[in-house]
Amino acid sequence: QVHLEESGGGSVQAGGSVTLSCAASGYPFSGWCMGWLRQASGKAREGVAAIDPDGTTAYPDSLEGRFIVSRDDAKNILYLRMNRLEPGDTAVYYCATVSPLRGGSCARDFVYYGQGTQVTVSP
Repeated sequence: QVHLEESGGGSVQAGGSVTLSCAASGYPFSGWCMGWLRQASGKAREGVAAIDPDGTTAYPDSLEGRFIVSRDDAKNILYLRMNRLEPGDTAVYYCATVSPLRGGSCARDFVYYGQGTQVTVSP
């Protein structure tokens, strides 16, 4: 079955950087749509990055290029590099995946999620 396990979270000061990793197993990683979402305390979960099997990436405008998503299909690992972190980035970060649509495109309506990893950014 699909298994996703995040790592790399922790505490960091504002302005710093963190790289999250997500080890995936149980499905054909290279052919599936992947993404990162986050949920801050008291707020709804929101998407922060997505990457398709062909390497196409997508981010919300609000992140202004601070986050970079990548995937290593040989190792079945998804990454999220977060730069110039702000206290508002404090949240639990989740790795997620879903099979592609017919034709290979991604609707990014993720179905499977990991347990999440906490990132705390102090002022």
